[in-house]
Amino acid sequence: MKALVIEDDQDVANYLVKGLKESDFVVDHAADGKDGMMMAASEDYDIMIVDRMLPGMDGLSIIKTVRATGNQVPVLILSALGDVDDRVEGLRGGGDDYLTKPFSFTELLARIESLVRRNRQSAETETVLRVADLEMDLLARTVKRAGHNIDVQPREFRLLEYLMRNAGQVVTRTMLLEKVWDYHFDPQTNVIDVHISRLRAKIDKEFDTPLLQTIRGAGYMLRETA
Repeated sequence: MKALVIEDDQDVANYLVKGLKESDFVVDHAADGKDGMMMAASEDYDIMIVDRMLPGMDGLSIIKTVRATGNQVPVLILSALGDVDDRVEGLRGGGDDYLTKPFSFTELLARIESLVRRNRQSAETETVLRVADLEMDLLARTVKRAGHNIDVQPREFRLLEYLMRNAGQVVTRTMLLEKVWDYHFDPQTNVIDVHISRLRAKIDKEFDTPLLQTIRGAGYMLRETA
Protein backbone atom coordinates (compact mmCIF):
# COMPACT_ATOMS: atom_id res chain seq x y z
CA MET A 1 0.00 0.00 0.00
CA LYS A 2 1.10 3.55 -0.71
CA ALA A 3 0.83 6.36 1.85
CA LEU A 4 1.34 10.11 1.65
CA VAL A 5 2.47 11.83 4.85
CA ILE A 6 2.11 15.61 4.93
CA GLU A 7 3.78 16.74 8.15
CA ASP A 8 6.13 19.69 8.79
CA ASP A 9 7.47 18.49 12.15
CA GLN A 10 10.54 16.51 11.08
CA ASP A 11 10.66 14.33 14.20
CA VAL A 12 7.00 13.34 13.83
CA ALA A 13 7.46 12.81 10.09
CA ASN A 14 10.48 10.56 10.61
CA TYR A 15 8.55 8.57 13.24
CA LEU A 16 5.60 8.11 10.87
CA VAL A 17 7.65 7.26 7.78
CA LYS A 18 9.82 4.75 9.66
CA GLY A 19 6.82 3.02 11.26
CA LEU A 20 4.83 2.85 8.03
CA LYS A 21 7.76 1.48 6.05
CA GLU A 22 8.30 -1.17 8.70
CA SER A 23 4.61 -2.03 8.22
CA ASP A 24 5.20 -2.60 4.48
CA PHE A 25 3.89 0.73 3.21
CA VAL A 26 5.50 2.66 0.39
CA VAL A 27 5.70 6.18 1.80
CA ASP A 28 6.01 9.65 0.27
CA HIS A 29 6.59 12.62 2.55
CA ALA A 30 5.94 16.33 2.07
CA ALA A 31 7.08 18.87 4.66
CA ASP A 32 4.76 21.69 3.60
CA GLY A 33 1.22 22.06 2.34
CA LYS A 34 1.94 23.14 -1.22
CA ASP A 35 4.28 20.22 -1.92
CA GLY A 36 1.80 17.88 -0.28
CA MET A 37 -1.03 19.18 -2.45
CA MET A 38 1.04 18.69 -5.61
CA MET A 39 1.89 15.12 -4.61
CA ALA A 40 -1.72 14.33 -3.73
CA ALA A 41 -2.83 15.62 -7.13
CA SER A 42 -0.20 13.77 -9.14
CA GLU A 43 -0.07 10.34 -7.46
CA ASP A 44 -2.54 7.67 -6.40
CA TYR A 45 -2.43 6.80 -2.70
CA ASP A 46 -4.20 4.26 -0.52
CA ILE A 47 -4.07 6.62 2.49
CA MET A 48 -3.14 10.20 3.28
CA ILE A 49 -1.96 11.30 6.75
CA VAL A 50 -2.28 15.08 6.94
CA ASP A 51 -1.26 17.51 9.68
CA ARG A 52 -3.74 20.36 10.16
CA MET A 53 -1.31 23.22 10.66
CA LEU A 54 1.18 23.34 7.78
CA PRO A 55 3.29 26.04 6.11
CA GLY A 56 2.28 27.02 2.61
CA MET A 57 -1.21 25.51 2.70
CA ASP A 58 -3.11 24.25 5.73
CA GLY A 59 -4.25 20.66 6.02
CA LEU A 60 -7.99 21.32 5.75
CA SER A 61 -7.47 23.30 2.53
CA ILE A 62 -5.53 20.36 1.09
CA ILE A 63 -8.30 17.92 1.99
CA LYS A 64 -11.07 20.16 0.61
CA THR A 65 -9.14 20.60 -2.65
CA VAL A 66 -8.59 16.85 -2.96
CA ARG A 67 -12.28 16.16 -2.33
CA ALA A 68 -13.31 18.83 -4.86
CA THR A 69 -11.59 16.80 -7.59
CA GLY A 70 -13.68 13.74 -6.72
CA ASN A 71 -10.75 11.93 -5.07
CA GLN A 72 -12.09 9.79 -2.20
CA VAL A 73 -8.72 8.58 -0.87
CA PRO A 74 -9.01 7.93 2.89
CA VAL A 75 -7.57 10.82 4.91
CA LEU A 76 -6.42 10.63 8.52
CA ILE A 77 -5.94 14.04 10.12
CA LEU A 78 -3.17 14.45 12.70
CA SER A 79 -3.32 17.51 14.93
CA ALA A 80 -2.42 18.99 18.26
CA LEU A 81 -5.86 20.64 18.13
CA GLY A 82 -7.97 18.18 20.09
CA ASP A 83 -11.11 20.07 21.06
CA VAL A 84 -14.43 18.64 19.94
CA ASP A 85 -15.02 21.62 17.64
CA ASP A 86 -11.63 21.10 15.98
CA ARG A 87 -12.37 17.42 15.40
CA VAL A 88 -15.81 18.14 14.00
CA GLU A 89 -14.39 20.78 11.66
CA GLY A 90 -11.77 18.35 10.39
CA LEU A 91 -14.24 15.53 9.80
CA ARG A 92 -16.78 17.80 8.13
CA GLY A 93 -14.00 19.27 6.02
CA GLY A 94 -13.42 15.92 4.34
CA GLY A 95 -11.30 13.96 6.78
CA ASP A 96 -12.23 10.34 7.42
CA ASP A 97 -10.63 10.10 10.85
CA TYR A 98 -8.95 12.43 13.35
CA LEU A 99 -6.13 11.59 15.74
CA THR A 100 -4.66 14.04 18.21
CA LYS A 101 -0.99 14.42 19.09
CA PRO A 102 0.73 12.86 20.90
CA PHE A 103 -0.42 9.52 19.55
CA SER A 104 0.41 5.84 19.70
CA PHE A 105 1.71 4.42 16.43
CA THR A 106 -0.14 1.18 17.14
CA GLU A 107 -3.44 3.05 17.22
CA LEU A 108 -2.48 5.13 14.18
CA LEU A 109 -1.75 1.95 12.23
CA ALA A 110 -5.01 0.33 13.35
CA ARG A 111 -6.94 3.38 12.19
CA ILE A 112 -5.13 3.43 8.84
CA GLU A 113 -5.82 -0.26 8.24
CA SER A 114 -9.48 0.30 9.10
CA LEU A 115 -9.79 3.27 6.73
CA VAL A 116 -8.11 1.45 3.84
CA ARG A 117 -10.22 -1.65 4.35
CA ARG A 118 -13.43 0.38 4.60
CA ASN A 119 -12.58 2.28 1.43
CA ARG A 120 -12.06 -0.96 -0.47
CA GLN A 121 -15.25 -2.45 0.87
CA SER A 122 -17.27 0.62 -0.07
CA ALA A 123 -16.49 -0.10 -3.70
CA GLU A 124 -18.27 -3.42 -3.32
CA THR A 125 -21.99 -4.06 -2.89
CA GLU A 126 -21.47 -5.96 0.34
CA THR A 127 -24.67 -6.78 2.17
CA VAL A 128 -23.55 -9.72 4.31
CA LEU A 129 -20.60 -9.78 6.72
CA ARG A 130 -19.08 -13.09 7.86
CA VAL A 131 -16.50 -14.01 10.48
CA ALA A 132 -16.15 -17.76 10.97
CA ASP A 133 -19.74 -19.02 11.49
CA LEU A 134 -21.01 -15.58 12.53
CA GLU A 135 -23.11 -13.86 9.86
CA MET A 136 -24.64 -10.39 9.71
CA ASP A 137 -27.18 -9.39 7.05
CA LEU A 138 -26.94 -5.61 6.69
CA LEU A 139 -30.20 -5.32 4.74
CA ALA A 140 -32.37 -7.58 6.87
CA ARG A 141 -30.59 -6.32 10.03
CA THR A 142 -30.21 -9.88 11.33
CA VAL A 143 -27.39 -11.73 13.05
CA LYS A 144 -26.85 -15.49 13.03
CA ARG A 145 -24.21 -17.82 14.37
CA ALA A 146 -24.04 -21.40 13.14
CA GLY A 147 -27.47 -20.85 11.65
CA HIS A 148 -29.02 -19.75 14.97
CA ASN A 149 -30.70 -16.34 15.14
CA ILE A 150 -29.21 -13.91 17.64
CA ASP A 151 -31.30 -11.01 18.90
CA VAL A 152 -29.24 -7.83 19.21
CA GLN A 153 -30.23 -4.28 20.06
CA PRO A 154 -29.51 -1.41 17.58
CA ARG A 155 -26.35 -0.24 19.37
CA GLU A 156 -25.13 -3.83 19.70
CA PHE A 157 -25.73 -4.29 15.98
CA ARG A 158 -23.67 -1.21 15.19
CA LEU A 159 -20.90 -2.34 17.55
CA LEU A 160 -20.82 -5.82 16.06
CA GLU A 161 -20.85 -4.44 12.51
CA TYR A 162 -17.80 -2.30 13.25
CA LEU A 163 -15.99 -5.25 14.84
CA MET A 164 -16.83 -7.51 11.89
CA ARG A 165 -15.69 -4.94 9.34
CA ASN A 166 -12.39 -4.81 11.22
CA ALA A 167 -12.14 -8.53 11.96
CA GLY A 168 -8.62 -9.69 12.73
CA GLN A 169 -7.52 -6.17 13.70
CA VAL A 170 -7.25 -4.55 17.12
CA VAL A 171 -10.02 -2.01 17.68
CA THR A 172 -9.25 0.49 20.43
CA ARG A 173 -11.72 1.96 22.90
CA THR A 174 -11.22 5.39 21.33
CA MET A 175 -12.12 4.00 17.92
CA LEU A 176 -15.30 2.44 19.30
CA LEU A 177 -16.32 5.65 21.06
CA GLU A 178 -15.88 7.61 17.84
CA LYS A 179 -17.26 5.17 15.29
CA VAL A 180 -20.04 3.45 17.25
CA TRP A 181 -21.13 6.13 19.73
CA ASP A 182 -20.06 9.23 17.75
CA TYR A 183 -18.18 10.52 20.79
CA HIS A 184 -15.02 12.48 20.05
CA PHE A 185 -14.15 12.67 23.73
CA ASP A 186 -13.99 10.17 26.59
CA PRO A 187 -17.32 10.25 28.46
CA GLN A 188 -15.64 8.59 31.46
CA THR A 189 -18.25 5.83 31.66
CA ASN A 190 -18.19 2.04 31.31
CA VAL A 191 -20.54 2.11 28.30
CA ILE A 192 -18.10 0.11 26.15
CA ASP A 193 -17.53 -2.56 28.81
CA VAL A 194 -21.27 -3.02 29.28
CA HIS A 195 -22.00 -3.42 25.58
CA ILE A 196 -19.01 -5.67 24.95
CA SER A 197 -20.12 -7.90 27.83
CA ARG A 198 -23.68 -8.11 26.48
CA LEU A 199 -22.49 -8.79 22.96
CA ARG A 200 -20.06 -11.46 24.10
CA ALA A 201 -22.85 -13.20 26.03
CA LYS A 202 -24.97 -13.29 22.87
CA ILE A 203 -22.45 -14.33 20.22
CA ASP A 204 -20.05 -16.49 22.26
CA LYS A 205 -21.65 -17.92 25.41
CA GLU A 206 -23.59 -20.78 23.78
CA PHE A 207 -20.83 -21.71 21.32
CA ASP A 208 -17.63 -23.71 21.64
CA THR A 209 -15.31 -21.20 19.97
CA PRO A 210 -15.19 -17.63 21.31
CA LEU A 211 -14.83 -14.93 18.66
CA LEU A 212 -14.77 -11.68 20.63
CA GLN A 213 -11.35 -11.28 22.21
CA THR A 214 -10.08 -8.70 24.70
CA ILE A 215 -6.55 -7.58 23.82
CA ARG A 216 -5.15 -6.44 27.14
CA GLY A 217 -3.91 -2.87 27.09
CA ALA A 218 -5.02 -2.35 23.50
CA GLY A 219 -8.72 -2.98 22.91
CA TYR A 220 -10.79 -5.71 21.29
CA MET A 221 -10.62 -8.01 18.31
CA LEU A 222 -13.15 -10.21 16.56
CA ARG A 223 -11.41 -13.26 15.14
CA GLU A 224 -11.65 -16.98 14.68
CA THR A 225 -9.37 -18.71 17.18
CA ALA A 226 -7.71 -22.03 16.56
